[in-house]
Amino acid sequence: MDGKPGKMRRLPQERGGKKPGHHNFDQSGLQNPENERMGKTPPALEAEAAGRYVQVSKGRTGSVVIDPYKMLGVERDADEQAVKLAYRKAAKAAHPDSGGDAEQFARLQAAFDLLKDPVRRRVYDDTGYDPQLADAKDLKGLMMIETLVNDFILDEREPGSFDPVAAMRRKLSDDILKSRFHILELERHRARVRKHLDRIGRKPETDVLGSMLRARSQSIADAIRQAETQIEAIEQAYTMLEGYSYELDAQPMRQEETGETMVAAVAVKAAE
Repeated sequence: MDGKPGKMRRLPQERGGKKPGHHNFDQSGLQNPENERMGKTPPALEAEAAGRYVQVSKGRTGSVVIDPYKMLGVERDADEQAVKLAYRKAAKAAHPDSGGDAEQFARLQAAFDLLKDPVRRRVYDDTGYDPQLADAKDLKGLMMIETLVNDFILDEREPGSFDPVAAMRRKLSDDILKSRFHILELERHRARVRKHLDRIGRKPETDVLGSMLRARSQSIADAIRQAETQIEAIEQAYTMLEGYSYELDAQPMRQEETGETMVAAVAVKAAE
């Protein structure tokens, strides 16, 4: 968004190879299987109708907001007393009244507040995120991933026969593309509304028709902003999946492939 209501970001088109700070695109706009297997960032989705590309941003994740264990210098299984002692020792040196840094002291306090709360600590241990410290975008990404995890847990296929991580990436990529096309349609609709508004001639003292059209244009702008926000959350969810891979079982050779191999072997032997 550039600050104007409903304005779409125009993302640069990649030309030949990977540029620093950008994710590599392919011509099809589809998920590259090798990138999925290695846990790499996806190629851009190509919105051919508008000539625009979707780029997955490298956003800030909740895991880098604060690591309370590292901040206090305690192990993950440290009990309440050990956490309290570590906090008192670190806070004494970092306290502004003792010449310490105010920001560092605030981070220590935040880490202690997290670890002394058993509920927050369990959530952090399970997810690597804390609702009170994580960015709101991170939390939306987590909710999306949780839904995708539920989907593949309920999948009746045998684990190892399909790649759920790649499937989650494909689903997120598809959702971004759908949202982009939805935004394009909304922009076209808003442009038509504005053209109608410009062509209205004489207006009565109470401009009912003009008010309705202006309200409709504003509601479309709001919908575009919501779609952009949704895309940012999806991109964040994709970023959280970076680095994951999934080990698949070796697939048995299909019957037709086995037959072709045997025919080729016979032909080679006959040639000898």
